[in-house]
Amino acid sequence: MEGTIFSLIPAVLMLVLVLLTRKVILSLGIGIIVGAFMLTQMDIGAGLALIWSLFAGIFVSDGSLNMGSIYLLSFLFLLGITTAFMTASGGSRAFGRWAVERIRTRKGAKLVPSMLGIVIFIDDYFNALAVGQVARPVTDRYKVSRAKLAYFIDSTSAPITVISPISSWGAYIIGTIGSILATNEITEYQALEAFVLMIPANLYVFAALLLVFLTIYLRLDIGPMKVHEKRALETGELNDPEKGDVPGDLSDEFKEHGNGKISHLVWPIISLIVGTVAMMVITGIQNTEGPADLLSIFANTNVNISLFTGGVVSVLIALFLYLSQPKPKSGLPLVFGQGMKAMLPAIYILVFAWMIGDIIGQLQTGEYLAQQFSEADINLAYLPLIIFLLSGFMALSTGTSWGTFGIMLPIAGEIAAVSDPTLILPALSAVLAGSVFGDHCSPISDTTILSSTGAGSNHIDHVLTQLPYAIIAAVASSIGYVILGLSGQIWLPLVLTLIIVAGIALIIHKFNPQTSK
Repeated sequence: MEGTIFSLIPAVLMLVLVLLTRKVILSLGIGIIVGAFMLTQMDIGAGLALIWSLFAGIFVSDGSLNMGSIYLLSFLFLLGITTAFMTASGGSRAFGRWAVERIRTRKGAKLVPSMLGIVIFIDDYFNALAVGQVARPVTDRYKVSRAKLAYFIDSTSAPITVISPISSWGAYIIGTIGSILATNEITEYQALEAFVLMIPANLYVFAALLLVFLTIYLRLDIGPMKVHEKRALETGELNDPEKGDVPGDLSDEFKEHGNGKISHLVWPIISLIVGTVAMMVITGIQNTEGPADLLSIFANTNVNISLFTGGVVSVLIALFLYLSQPKPKSGLPLVFGQGMKAMLPAIYILVFAWMIGDIIGQLQTGEYLAQQFSEADINLAYLPLIIFLLSGFMALSTGTSWGTFGIMLPIAGEIAAVSDPTLILPALSAVLAGSVFGDHCSPISDTTILSSTGAGSNHIDHVLTQLPYAIIAAVASSIGYVILGLSGQIWLPLVLTLIIVAGIALIIHKFNPQTSK
């Protein structure tokens, strides 16, 4: 069944179950079980053994600890502990009071995560988690639903990171582009120059970013988002109370300290940022052979260990500030325990997502889709559109933008180089755009999971509320890619894509009564 149409079954089944049941763990679990049995020819014993090996492989592989996964999961626990200390010390409440005095409108509160999402462009994981910690006290004060906050985080983190050359994504993409250009003997430009020239053709990224700000200024609450925003405004419930625990939710677990100051929130976050970025630079230099420039540093950095280091520093600073407060205050075991407990929903989902991602990889789902694309008789005018849609479906099914980059960038580059070399940069841009689109729609995307975690939102609520916005941006981008293929222009399709997004937003604003203020 590997590499055939049947390899789509676990991914499609999981996506359908998520939409029907809205229970992401159940849906992921069934997808894992079905995929494991497919790989073992329906042998129950072998299937169960495979499931266990997939789970164990997250922590141990080839006889040694899988430190990348362990560092990332540990970072989530550390982030929960830091958040617990910031809450217990009264820092979050103090920051909320300070923000209310300076950010006087709900629109202003929504701008905080959106602007921060663009400013923090170094890494999508870091962006998703750090922005949530900073913005949540502000958006909570103005009763912005956690689903809306998660949308702002997710729809700025990956889009800005994928077009920034000085980022973990940008460095990886530039390295991949360099090998593609060399393989196809294209010498007109270097890898970094090609990356910069590709940016205007990454239509979905700009459509998604524009839609974020149109959503803020026009108060666009589309589909399920309207329900969440109405509940938040009318009842103050920022999450659906019937959904149970959500990542980072510490409400009513302990009493906040009455002498809390803004510094009790700001310094842990600053230490998190400084510690993470410093370690990214250190590991990047250590892993770079020869002279290290800024691009090579971010190409070779170890993101997971950097996040872990930043998390440790942040916990230590938050602990020191908490201990320096006068009594009464909650006991340390309670704060540590509740902080770790708050992150368990995110960790469960992330572990299951990794397992089904491994299943889908072994079934060669991505390779099957890529093969169908390579063998198809494609009109060159529609090449960018087809690449965009296929990359989107592949990222949706597999839950990984990076995996889609790795499979689709070489294929798109080779097809364009052989057929029409002038289309190579638009074709590569379409891969990046489609990968981010699929990532935004996928419930098993790690970036989507971490955006839910950073916002403290129920994960499936975030997926379903973001979906209409992602589709709007994708529809506009699809039209743009048709224009690009037919005209050979770059800037005209981008302008038309943005005009279409703005037009759709204005139509929705006119005919759809809004709940937000």
